[in-house]
Parts: sequence; C-alpha cells; structure tokens
Amino acid sequence: MSKPYQIGIVGARGHVGSELIGLLAAHPRFAIGFVSSRERAGEPLAAHEASYSGDLNYVDFDAALAAQQGMDALILALPNGLAAPFVAALDQQAPATVVIDLSADYRFDDGWHYGLPERSRQGAATARRISNPGCYATAMQLAIAPMLAVLDGPVQCFGVSGYSGAGTTPSDRNNPEKLRDNLMPYALTGHLHEHEVSRQLAHPVEFMPHVAPHFRGLSITANLHLGETFDADAVLLRYLQAYTDEPLLRVMKDAPWVSAIAGRHHVEIGGFTLSADGRRLVVVTTLDNLLKGAATQALQNLNLAFGLPETMGIPL
Repeated sequence: MSKPYQIGIVGARGHVGSELIGLLAAHPRFAIGFVSSRERAGEPLAAHEASYSGDLNYVDFDAALAAQQGMDALILALPNGLAAPFVAALDQQAPATVVIDLSADYRFDDGWHYGLPERSRQGAATARRISNPGCYATAMQLAIAPMLAVLDGPVQCFGVSGYSGAGTTPSDRNNPEKLRDNLMPYALTGHLHEHEVSRQLAHPVEFMPHVAPHFRGLSITANLHLGETFDADAVLLRYLQAYTDEPLLRVMKDAPWVSAIAGRHHVEIGGFTLSADGRRLVVVTTLDNLLKGAATQALQNLNLAFGLPETMGIPL
C-alpha cells in the first residue's frame, strides 16, 4: 500500500478537533502529521485523546506554521477569523497542499471549493482550497434542495442544536446549568448560516437558531411554500430520487429524532407534512453537528481531494 498521506490539524483541542483525531487515527490512508493547540502545547496527544496511541505532542501555532509545509493536507479547526496566516503561508510556499477550513472564513470566497459533497462533487477531486460548510447550513441545504425548483417565496428554518455547537469557550450557549429546562434563542435574523444557505441555493432562507440542553446533534424544521400542488407520495418520491445514491443520507416518512443521530455520521430527512391545499411542505432534518456537520464532512472532502472512496474511514 502507498505511504499514508500526512494530515496536520490546527486547533485540535475543541470538540470537532477531537472527532477529527479519532477519524484520522482509524483511517487506512491518512496519518496525523501534527496537531496544534496553544493551551496544550508540549503535552502528549494520547493523554487527551483515547482514540490516538502514537507519540505526537501538541505544538503551538508557530510550530504549526512551520510544520504545515511538510503536510499533504491541513485541516483548520479554528474559530472564525483565524485561518488567514496558515492559508497565506501555504499559498506562498506550498500551494499544492490541500487545505480544509472548518470556519466560515472562506465560505463566501469563489476561489475556494464549497465542500458539501452531496451538492458539489464536481471539481472536488482537483480542489486544493476547500471550505467546509456549517453544520446548520448542511442540514438546511439538504432539506431544501430537492424542492428548490418549485419554491414560491423564502424558506423558514427553525433550528435547535446541542450546546457543543457553541464550542469550548465558556458562554451562556454552552453552559449546561443555564440551558437546563430551557431553549435559548439567538441571532434570530441575519445569522451567518442564513446568508450561507441563501447564497448556495440562490434562494432566500430565513433561519431561527436555538440551543438546547443536550450536548450534540441538531434538528432543522423547514417550512417550504410551493409554486404548485403536491401530494405526500410525490414529495417522498422526489426526496428518494434525489438522494437514492447518497451513502450518508437517509430519507424516511416519519420525522427523525435528534436523540437518534448523536454519534452517527449520516443525515436523516423525513416528517414530510403538507398543508391541506398541497402548497406548503414541512420537512425535518437531523444530523450530528460535530460529525456530518463538521468532522465527517471534512473527511469526505479529504477523501475526494485525494481520489479515494468518499466514505473511506467513515463508519456507515
């Protein structure tokens, strides 16, 4: 077998970084080249990640900047606004290195490949700068896309996510005590994912996110106004035909439960409900925000960029 591709992870301390380490450590063709964390620099990776049994230590960002030039690919798992120095260094010194950015920094940059594989496989094999979609944005696009051609007016999406989506920096949105017995709304207009989805679908989407007391998994309830009349069988057939060959999408009649998607790598879409006149459709979509909403999707994009089977290393 060929030598494994070396993958560097910048910002590996967070929830998504941990999931990436587990997936890459078990991948047959990828090896972890380095991991960076300012807070854990110098500490053994194996002391923090049970999925890893090697001898790597975390490095700081300066060391990561130097080490990234020897990598086949770099995954940036950083907060928004911090990716630029790493990208600039590679653009100048190692432009052939594959870069996958999990932040929103390049999702609106036409020079980057927008890596939602179910909608953007064309060009994925030659992409070297790949922007990973947001977790909510993934769920919304997959919920809406099969009906895109028949929409009449903006789509409304009510979202609920576990508090892992708020990251590890302490805030009200990831404080289990404040979230207990609560549903916390935030950014109810103009959310970044609202702009992201509206741009990718070329159709207006209105998004209302909330945080719930559970740790992982999100649910989107999408309200679609239709330009023609549909019945339930026609709607279900439309989704089945759109996603019949998608290994990480499951279409069902009943509404999916967010508790059933935690720790899973796929998306579930169902609960198709039509108004009496057949001109309004409600669809429910669930996914794990840390996996298909981030780490699993990054691995899909890595596999495609290196010409490997898209689901290699992803438990189905």
